Amino acid sequence: MKYYLLLLAVFGYHISRAQNQYKVVIKDDKTRQVLPGATAAIVTLNIAAVADTAGNVVLSGIPNGKFEIKFTSVGYLQQSKIVMFPVSETDQPLEVFLEPHSGELAEVTIQTTRTNQNLRDIPTRVEALPQEELDEKGTMRPGDIKMLLGESTGINVQQTSAVSGTANFRIQGLDSRYTQLLQDGMPLYQGFSGGLSLMQVSPLNLKQVEFIKGSASTLYGGGAIAGLVNLISKTPQEDPEFTFLLNQNTAKGLDVSNYYAQKWQHVGTTIFTTYNHSGAYAPGNTTFTAVPKTNRFGINPKLFLYIDDKNKGWFGVNTGYESRRGGDIQVLNGNADATHQYFEQNTTYRFSTQFSFTHIIDPASQVNIKNTVGYFDRRYAEPAYSFNARQTSSYTEVNYVYNGKKVNWVAGVDAWTDYLAVQPYQQLGYTLNTFGGFAQNTYKANNWFSVESGLRLDYNTPSPADNTNGLLLLPRINALIKITNQLTSRVGGGLGYKMPTIFNDQTEQQGYQYLQPLIIGQIKAEKSIGLNGDINYHAILDGAVVNVNQLFFYTRVNNPLVLVNNNFINANGYLKTQGVETNVKVIMDELGIYLGYTHTDTRQYFNSMVNAQTLTPKNKISADVTYEIENSFRAGVEGFYTGSQLLYDGTTGRGYYTFGLLLQKMWKHFDVFINGENITNQRQTRWGSIYIGPVSSPLFKDIYAPLDGAVFNLGVKIKLM
Repeated sequence: MKYYLLLLAVFGYHISRAQNQYKVVIKDDKTRQVLPGATAAIVTLNIAAVADTAGNVVLSGIPNGKFEIKFTSVGYLQQSKIVMFPVSETDQPLEVFLEPHSGELAEVTIQTTRTNQNLRDIPTRVEALPQEELDEKGTMRPGDIKMLLGESTGINVQQTSAVSGTANFRIQGLDSRYTQLLQDGMPLYQGFSGGLSLMQVSPLNLKQVEFIKGSASTLYGGGAIAGLVNLISKTPQEDPEFTFLLNQNTAKGLDVSNYYAQKWQHVGTTIFTTYNHSGAYAPGNTTFTAVPKTNRFGINPKLFLYIDDKNKGWFGVNTGYESRRGGDIQVLNGNADATHQYFEQNTTYRFSTQFSFTHIIDPASQVNIKNTVGYFDRRYAEPAYSFNARQTSSYTEVNYVYNGKKVNWVAGVDAWTDYLAVQPYQQLGYTLNTFGGFAQNTYKANNWFSVESGLRLDYNTPSPADNTNGLLLLPRINALIKITNQLTSRVGGGLGYKMPTIFNDQTEQQGYQYLQPLIIGQIKAEKSIGLNGDINYHAILDGAVVNVNQLFFYTRVNNPLVLVNNNFINANGYLKTQGVETNVKVIMDELGIYLGYTHTDTRQYFNSMVNAQTLTPKNKISADVTYEIENSFRAGVEGFYTGSQLLYDGTTGRGYYTFGLLLQKMWKHFDVFINGENITNQRQTRWGSIYIGPVSSPLFKDIYAPLDGAVFNLGVKIKLM
């Protein structure tokens, strides 16, 4: 009898320790796509499994009883289920749907590197602002992208006119001429239009903005020494879209934008129109305008063709007109006299075409062709002085892309043409052509290591005063190391160059006055070497998505082009910038917290002397807290600190803090928003005069802080489709 009792006890013990299985497939709640790499775990039993490429997860070795199973995936809200084991047997696994975390970048596809890979799989360090963040920034400043760039770590927006509001942006302490601003991978805003470009791009039709900080010359050629910004436009989707935005601000500004998109079987279209107006605005009874009198019109229609499964393309036109007049507020109000007569007038006309075509050879490879032709006419005038110029440029590229399981290839050729005609100073005009070939390889050695290497060869005519006859070779290499599932690192570097032109922040600031001719054949190209590395931590901790990124950067530019007594010369020495960027992002349900810090040390090593780079703050801090109920409500508060910076006259511009507030209520077809920028009214004109000399012919000091002070805006966004 005792043997039967012992056998019964052993049988009962094994029943209590039965080895159950639990099968699920984990999918995205919105797209219904499977989520490879998602996890399912029973924490109390220390049992976990990872989803395969089909999203399937199998948990094994589960005893009988009631247990909580947690389902997670990077970029998605955690979900939990209580399950009683044993469960009834079924041939089909249960489906679990995870909700994407608002604003997360886990599934962002990057276009700037040509291979259309996922952000987390690219060895090149790329930052991206998705459409959710662009929508937020677009309600803060709907008329331009100046704020959008200026609030990013490592990027400093530098105002180049005290009265006209023109501005450029600097990446990691380097002058704006070392950066590229692209739209859909094409250079639409270079050269003579640079000082106005940030002010002439409205964000309503953008779906993503991508940043590469550091050398990006392999794919994009000369000028990408400090990095680039690529503005990615919206494209037609299955559902039509019609959005109308109206915004008014307290600095006498009005913004009206409209975006329409629709897709049919073989044809699609987008039409983006914008009108921006501002009255002359001089806060605090200052003498000169902080915001110029502006009228700007723009239209950007595109036609998309979906010919068949293997061929598609689009053609677009970008045209705009702007009149921008700043200066003495009495002059702009029609009260000029013998003392009050100073003004700056910018009248610009922009016209460009864009073309893109893709032929898919097979599921792994394709050929892409793209072209843009641009015409920019800018007429600048002051009392007794004018500078009129027309820039005609083009860019054409043909590339081949192969995406394999372990190896990706991008190879192609491109051609740039740039022609500038100047009146009445014909000697400042030039013609510059660049022909290049490039190849880039991405090799995924295993699950934890990938390397991306590239090589570019450019031929420039006329050639600079180097011993290379216009030929410049640019290698680059980057590596991605996945240390753990939560910890990754990217390291890399490359060479770059910049052909000499008359366009930089200093010449823009002085209105191109008194310049001596620049003869390309007598000046060396500026050449650089750049290195960067980062460590990134990304995890879900107690339901909160935590991302911490620490970047280190170093760039050296040899023989930089400087303006001495209105002559362009190569400095005898080099320019060096180095520093760190720290970014922290925490998302907990509806609450998002963003912290950023940039330390930049940029120095000139000229003629055996060392000097700090002007207009480059060493320290910048940003903080942003947002609360958002998706498609219902958004509230945010942000604060920024910009440290002191050396000015051209040898003085130091003081550090300052700015703060902003945003409230937005969303309905299905209607949004209303109110926003306040610089609400503590930090303004350079409150701390002293921004000019010297007589009011009739002022000499303006460097602008390092806001001039417009506190500005509030109220707007509506109507979504009819």
